[in-house]
Amino acid sequence: MAGATMSGTGARRWPGYNAIWRWHFYAGLLCIPFVLWLATTGSIYLFRPQIEALIDRPYTHLAMTGPRASSAEQAAAAVRAVPGSVLHRYQLPDAPDAAVQIVVGAGRDETRVYVHPQTLAILKTVDEDQRLMRLVFRLHGELLIGDAGSYMVELAASWAIVMILTGLFLWWPRGTGLGGVLYPRLGAGGRRFWRDLHGVTGFWVSFFALFLLLSGLPWAKSWGGYLKAIRSVAEGHPVRQDWTTSHAQELAARAAADAGTRAMAGEHAEHQGMAMAHPAVSYVPLDRLVAGVRPLRLAGPVLIAPPAGIGQPWTAKSDAANRPLRTDLTLDGATGAVLTRTDFAQRRLIDRLVGYGVAVHEGQLFGWANQLLGLLTAIGLVLLSVSSVVLWWRRRPEGVLGAPVARARPALAASFVALLVALGLFLPLFGASLIVVLLLDRFALPRLPRAQRWLGIRATG
Repeated sequence: MAGATMSGTGARRWPGYNAIWRWHFYAGLLCIPFVLWLATTGSIYLFRPQIEALIDRPYTHLAMTGPRASSAEQAAAAVRAVPGSVLHRYQLPDAPDAAVQIVVGAGRDETRVYVHPQTLAILKTVDEDQRLMRLVFRLHGELLIGDAGSYMVELAASWAIVMILTGLFLWWPRGTGLGGVLYPRLGAGGRRFWRDLHGVTGFWVSFFALFLLLSGLPWAKSWGGYLKAIRSVAEGHPVRQDWTTSHAQELAARAAADAGTRAMAGEHAEHQGMAMAHPAVSYVPLDRLVAGVRPLRLAGPVLIAPPAGIGQPWTAKSDAANRPLRTDLTLDGATGAVLTRTDFAQRRLIDRLVGYGVAVHEGQLFGWANQLLGLLTAIGLVLLSVSSVVLWWRRRPEGVLGAPVARARPALAASFVALLVALGLFLPLFGASLIVVLLLDRFALPRLPRAQRWLGIRATG
């Protein structure tokens, strides 16, 4: 498929222009539907803070006629609103007259409950996994189909990296002036206009698009698990990270924390198969913990969670979208004292690098300018995809796929093979898929001459 038909004679060389063009074509063929999908869902998710603020607007300025109920009473009201649940997280409200958002759960299921801070009236309940921006997040990263979707997105992202790198090679100026290189020749018309639009747009968005693709890999099921395994081996113990690699992993973490909280309270103790009655979890410590955490002015939202097991402390953390602002605390429930504090700067280098990368990826590191940069990149990727389809459709001969014509090439240089191996190790799904492609090209396609002709596999010259 690369157009690098091996020859037993002659010097070994790097692929030429035509071969790189073929790599670019086939990578784009795989990637474009996913690029359009990721650009669309990613653009929506860039504005998560504004969208969530708009959704929560009816609960931000409530009528208040007296003193607020205690935090413990608010938590208890939320738990009562969802039978069988226990407290998972108490979110410090942004303002005194805003509804208190409290996440309660049963096993891996979580519900966000909006509680009136004075009357304890339940204003709204919503399944945490059905919140609009959570759905957009899962559509973006997993296509809403779990691990299989994550693998598909990661595979497309890996080939998109190849598409961008080969596209930059094809764009590289070859003495043609700046027209069609740094700016499109809008008056050229026809194929030249679309080619300029594709090449120039590709150049301007390539670098940030590469950054977005690379910074999203730690969230992917395969690559993220790959990274975590390497870290665990290097550090000599299981690694805890500030991000998950799949929705299933997040659900498992919820269930484990829920089980620990219930076990601490003795709610699941059994005798001869019959559940025994036990005291409910006490939320009294919340009052002193809220009073102790609020003056610290952590970046919001600030979440306080009960112990997830016997002998474990309460915890509080900043869950700020701008991850470098995040802080983790452990708290003494009896006194409200801060036992430990871990700021972002104290985390390991890899955690900080990923944190910065994700903050930029989500448009939250440097405010509206970050959001605008992300949006322009997404628009550029859409324009890039559309222009590539137009170029392909205009040049596609009747009855074939329309790939660039394959030409006989000398054997590949060892340095190029080493580069491919290194890229395959860095992007495991790319490496695995490339092996599959090469095996098909070597053993299956020679038996299918019609498929070879349609795909443009047969070399000429």
